[in-house]
Amino acid sequence: MKSSPGLPKKIRPALLIIDVQNVYLWVIPQRDKELAIYFINLLIDLFRKNEFPVIRIYHHNEENGPRPYTEEFEYPDQISIKQEDTQIIKTYSDSFNKTSLDQFLKEKGINTLFLCGLSAVGCVLATRTGANNHDYKSFLVRDAIMSHNSEYTRNVEAMFDAISYDAVKLIVESSERMTHDA
Repeated sequence: MKSSPGLPKKIRPALLIIDVQNVYLWVIPQRDKELAIYFINLLIDLFRKNEFPVIRIYHHNEENGPRPYTEEFEYPDQISIKQEDTQIIKTYSDSFNKTSLDQFLKEKGINTLFLCGLSAVGCVLATRTGANNHDYKSFLVRDAIMSHNSEYTRNVEAMFDAISYDAVKLIVESSERMTHDA
């Protein structure tokens, strides 16, 4: 199978779920939150079914919190994360900045990242930039990112060509076959 220009020959994907912590969810419009959580859970199931990493990323600020392992620090129960999902705690908007994320991805041979979570106008975008700076292909997943303003989220999805769940599914399922057939 010939790859498209700019794409790796073998796609080895991971899902990054960014900062969907209780402390931040109160600013998200209810409909956006429900839609994003629905799609995040679909993505989690898809990546687990195809045996690709689900990485949960948490934001922590020494001065402003949230403090690790408190209720406000955690993800809501509605998100299907598991304790065995890799956890990265960051102190900057970019999930790559001064964390072990890049090292973990390289050890696993990951080269393609699908980003979801919040904020669409903050940490998700910063992490996308960090991913590109570390030579990963990265994609925002439409309807799986959120921010304090629905219009801002839709603008980010449009400006950065966020892809649909169906497109992610096609890529991930193809990646699974390519990984095992190679």
